[in-house]
Amino acid sequence: VQLQASGGGLVQPGGSLRLSCAASGFTSNYYVIAWFRQAPGKEREAISCISSSGASTYYADSVKGRFTISKDNYQNTVYLQMNSLKPEDTAVYYCATKQSDFQVSFGPWPPYTSHEYEVWGQGTLVTVSS
Repeated sequence: VQLQASGGGLVQPGGSLRLSCAASGFTSNYYVIAWFRQAPGKEREAISCISSSGASTYYADSVKGRFTISKDNYQNTVYLQMNSLKPEDTAVYYCATKQSDFQVSFGPWPPYTSHEYEVWGQGTLVTVSS
């Protein structure tokens, strides 16, 4: 499996960006793709994830109501629409995936810890600054 993250850049506070995570090489129809971020000097944070069916999504409290995760099944790409960006959203954003033998359903809590994800993309830098 390979993941290619893109879409980062410099944006002013209150602005928007859309990150993309293009996935390829899945050997299972069932997987979860997650977005993490890591700011300088801070721990990596899971901010959102989506199941392969798109039926289950998770958002961290820090981004809930501002970020939206979605999935294009034809292109096997997951998007993270980020609105109302704040300086504290500045970080390197990574996508990651874990495959499974069955459909995973989840709700208020993320389905996996960061250590359980098997493949990571290369990261894309988001800078929110005036």
